[in-house]
Amino acid sequence: MKDIRIRLISVFLVILLFPLTSYAASPELLSKYGGTFVLSTTSDPKSFNDIIAKETSTSTVTGLIFEGLTTINAFTLKVEPNLAKSWNISEDGLTWTFYLREDVSWNDGIRFTADDVVFTFNELIYNDDIPSSSRDIFTIDGKTFQVKKIDDYTVEFKLPVKFAPFLRSMTQAILPKHKLEKTVRDKTFNFTWGIDTNPKEIVGTGPFKLTDYKPGERLVFKRNPYYWKNSKEGESLPYLDGVIYLIVQNPDTAILKFLDGEIDYYALNGNDFPVFKPEEKKGNFTVYETGPSFGTNFVVFNQNQGANPKTQKPFVEPQKLKWFTNVSFRKAVAYAIDRKKIIEILNNGLGYEQFSPISQADGFWYNPDVKRYDYNLDEARKILMEAGFKVGNDGVLKDPDGQAVEFNLYTNAGAVERLQIAGIIEHDLEQLGMKVNFKILEFNTLVSKLTSTFEWDAIILGLTGGGDPHFGNNVWMSSGQLHMWYPRQEKPATEWEKRIDEIFTQGVQELNEDKRKVFYDEFQAIVADKLPLIYTVLSSNIFAVRNKFGNLKPTNFGGVLHNIEEIYIKK
Repeated sequence: MKDIRIRLISVFLVILLFPLTSYAASPELLSKYGGTFVLSTTSDPKSFNDIIAKETSTSTVTGLIFEGLTTINAFTLKVEPNLAKSWNISEDGLTWTFYLREDVSWNDGIRFTADDVVFTFNELIYNDDIPSSSRDIFTIDGKTFQVKKIDDYTVEFKLPVKFAPFLRSMTQAILPKHKLEKTVRDKTFNFTWGIDTNPKEIVGTGPFKLTDYKPGERLVFKRNPYYWKNSKEGESLPYLDGVIYLIVQNPDTAILKFLDGEIDYYALNGNDFPVFKPEEKKGNFTVYETGPSFGTNFVVFNQNQGANPKTQKPFVEPQKLKWFTNVSFRKAVAYAIDRKKIIEILNNGLGYEQFSPISQADGFWYNPDVKRYDYNLDEARKILMEAGFKVGNDGVLKDPDGQAVEFNLYTNAGAVERLQIAGIIEHDLEQLGMKVNFKILEFNTLVSKLTSTFEWDAIILGLTGGGDPHFGNNVWMSSGQLHMWYPRQEKPATEWEKRIDEIFTQGVQELNEDKRKVFYDEFQAIVADKLPLIYTVLSSNIFAVRNKFGNLKPTNFGGVLHNIEEIYIKK
């Protein structure tokens, strides 16, 4: 692996790279600069196009390149200025005016202006030809925001209705008009900034820029020399020369690489804890446990009632669709998941049972009173019998039409926890007489099945979470791009999906947080009852990080990298 280091070998180089004021204080300041943070990821990115990204393999790396008008403080969870230095709001709460920083450049040296903000919303997010999940978030009851340039550094947003999480939503990544405008006119944007793109073409305002990508091996990021942010002491950021992501699909290999010192950071699951904890002192790293994860793990069954437009073949076999759309079938599966065993065996007790679509980590928004499905195979069998399913003398579960219940269950390679959860779930469902064919796919192949071909039976997957409930809009609205069990519905397929649509439309317009919570408590109760996603367990947030880094400030919400531009290597 190449070590991208900028060696400060002369006064002239120092002057070129950083302002003179950065070095006026002391020799210690110089020692903060340089070095590389080496991480690992389980799969290649699917794209470098943040607007169409739907998977963490992409968003993990694009987060180093792109920024929004606002950011979320990882400690207080409050909204803070970012590319926008300030804003004001009209008395009726419908017009927001943002005043942009005037010292921001894209990493190719071109000035960042209001044109980029207007372009991102009007030409990308609100472009029907572009499959952007953000459009679901920025559309309320079918109505979009009006985004207008006032001058080069002032942008006005006119909202159709009050939008409670508006400032939080302005963390949306802004993309450069000067690099992408032509691709929109040519209708090639959806294929722009793919994984075959020359890294020099990928332009952002973030602290790092992509300089090299070798599929299956690594992603290399270099310090953005035009980055606008300074430390509180006035020092140019970032301190690091670069960041490297090694692509390591096998988690056991990633662990070995960390313990051997090749990787600087590793996100543990509870199963890894006994391996890492005794090695802390010897390995010169620290293990941090910050509480329950904001993300989720779940089983989802394909309820898509559509057909392939080319072949007219249904996405889901009709017999299987009967099972998957039957809430009794899904409830039986929910009772057959032994969450306590998963936590005890796979997580060494470092985990949390989950029944709600919102994590306990979200605090205020979390509804602890939703329906629970404590492990009970007898209850699962009873529900199936009442729904007309029967187990024959051969031990095989058959549906009311006499069809044996058999389906494929997918998850992604490299996700150790999901692979282990799948093994336990597969075993328990077989106790009910179901035949489960467990299949492991590369992550991006799995995402393609989920969001493009729609040809799958059941999947064990996860979603990132945290922040305002409305940011799950693209999952929970029936028309949503990530409404994964049956996406992009022209009208709600069920009454309960219709009610969730209403909740998200009404909840986002209520500015009183206590009244908003009533809406989202109901949403969680509906999901727990109807089980479009059958939740399993929440892992603990556990990280192992080398002790050589300064300004390391892990939090439950932000993890380790939330302040990557401030992290430095202690000399």
